[in-house]
Amino acid sequence: MTPTIRSFLPLLAVTLAFSAACTPEPQPKEPLGQIPSATTTAKPEWIPFAIRAGKPVESDPREKHLADLRQLTFGGENAEAYWSPDGKKLILQSTRDGAACDQQFVLDLETGETKRVSSGKGRTTCGYFFYPKGDKILYSTTEAAGAACPQKPDRSLGYVWPLDPYDIYVANPDGSDLKLLLGGPGYDAEATMAFDGSRIVFTSSRDNDLELYTMKPDGTDVRRITNTPGYDGGAFFSPDSTKLVWRASRPEGKELEDFRALLGKGLVRPTKLEIYVGGVEGQNARAITKNGRANFGPYFLPDSRRVIFSSNMDSPPELRGAPNFELYVVDSEGPATTTGAPASERITFYDGFDGFPMFSPDGKYLVFASNRFGTTPGETNVFVARWVETEK
Repeated sequence: MTPTIRSFLPLLAVTLAFSAACTPEPQPKEPLGQIPSATTTAKPEWIPFAIRAGKPVESDPREKHLADLRQLTFGGENAEAYWSPDGKKLILQSTRDGAACDQQFVLDLETGETKRVSSGKGRTTCGYFFYPKGDKILYSTTEAAGAACPQKPDRSLGYVWPLDPYDIYVANPDGSDLKLLLGGPGYDAEATMAFDGSRIVFTSSRDNDLELYTMKPDGTDVRRITNTPGYDGGAFFSPDSTKLVWRASRPEGKELEDFRALLGKGLVRPTKLEIYVGGVEGQNARAITKNGRANFGPYFLPDSRRVIFSSNMDSPPELRGAPNFELYVVDSEGPATTTGAPASERITFYDGFDGFPMFSPDGKYLVFASNRFGTTPGETNVFVARWVETEK
């Protein structure tokens, strides 16, 4: 999850300053391969059907984990597509249909029908289905602060994200019966749900930092689960509902001063983020990337051990123009390399943006967003592929 669909996409058109001292993680000699699967608590009622939405497109032969690639959206900005528990639909955010800023849509993977499910007011982000039944959706919106789109941030401060006044809402899957789930001053967004339906995790500025919190599905029993200065966000539960994976910054010295100054202005600078894993109460948190780059959009594989994420780790730090974001897989319990983190395996090879990956509830398909096959600069679309494991 991320504040808006544009959150990482502007990185493709602006210059970023990174530490040249960071060494990219060495690649494993062999693919990470198959790890014995864990038992999921999601228990989706998966009914086999053909994905007929969109059209088939050709994948790069180097993308050996991705088969039967299909493009699901065409034109504009479409991203953060997340599965329904039965695997038949996706909820995503898009500027289609003339929307001035991101709205939430549900896409039927069998018919291709796409319907707006948000109110059309304000800016929305981070749509997600309730698990395990899919009988509700949740998303964050700024509509309580006004029907217009929030103002864009001042780029004289460099590349920053606006922390717009989002509140978390719940509605029926068709968008009806919209109700406030969690509100208050500041930023409440990036909400996702455990596969067993027990808790919702989200990011909030309510305690004058950007930390992770959890709550019950009815919005009660709010608990803060991270307590380190910096940005903790974009969290997802593991399929067995025993772990969390998220992105985090840990600024120190002048970087921490910069972070706090921007936070006071309702902004955050996301150019250095690492991927963390920990328990569902935030315990035993540890970084599983240590490359000093922009790592984001993590999601567990079905084994509740490996993690897929997006990163510009292979984009030269001195690059002026368009950093290259690719998908990678890391074994969160693998041995540490010289960087102090496990080695990663590169999954995509498109020279542009690939991000926001999520596995289907049965683990057979991967959905992600990409600039590939775009017809205009910055066009981002949603793709789905059948996941192929490789042997060691």
